[in-house]
Amino acid sequence: MHGQTSIVEQVLKINPQLARISDSQESSPLHLAATGGHIEIASTLLSVAPEMCWWRDKQGMNPIHVAAMNGHVEILEILLLESSMPAMERLHRGQTVLHLCVKHAQLRALKVLVEKLGELVCVKDDDGDTLLHLAARCGKLETIEYLVEKKALKLRTTNAMGKTALQILIESPPTTVNYLKMKRLLTDVSLFIVIPEMRSTIMVVAVLIATMAFQSAINPPGGVWSEDDDKSSHKAGEAVMESTHPDAYLNIMFANLMAFI
Repeated sequence: MHGQTSIVEQVLKINPQLARISDSQESSPLHLAATGGHIEIASTLLSVAPEMCWWRDKQGMNPIHVAAMNGHVEILEILLLESSMPAMERLHRGQTVLHLCVKHAQLRALKVLVEKLGELVCVKDDDGDTLLHLAARCGKLETIEYLVEKKALKLRTTNAMGKTALQILIESPPTTVNYLKMKRLLTDVSLFIVIPEMRSTIMVVAVLIATMAFQSAINPPGGVWSEDDDKSSHKAGEAVMESTHPDAYLNIMFANLMAFI
């Protein structure tokens, strides 16, 4: 608890089993080292009892959860080197260690974990909330910026209530100065994400419009003159409508040209 590294090392030489004794809160010595940010002590304890990475306290958190919640990135990296599997353990209401980082505004820890556990980014909790839902609810601008830049989450993803992160933000009272920034950020990226997903539909519609415009150009309304006529000065192949209704024909051809383009 007090970061006495040399004393911890000497005591462990005398009785290594003390590393495996938990307190009344079921916190192991490794939990306490992770809470206090004692890097050397955490490394020493891991060398004696590496299985402590899996142990949970009364709040259901293992040392990786504790280190992430308190933002002790160096200890977090040491624990992940030992084993990344304890980081996959779920917390209360199905939250992950990444949800814990967002909730406690530990952006540095979140970045480390995302790099190590990329597949965990899109995991929802029991309420269906992704990291972006939670960041919007807690008003974490920097976290939203990071997640949006990472492009690992789809902003149209809904939770168990059928709401997106943007809808959650809009329903929240605009009490922070960053409210408009977060709203603009989520709105802009939402439009950016929708368009690629509609690519196939857009292509079908574009081909249909181009085909109709092409057919209208080579076979205009009313057909074309089949032969030359010196009296009316029209030529074979010219549109009949151009002679009979010139203004309407001009409007149709202009609209047709714009559609084809």
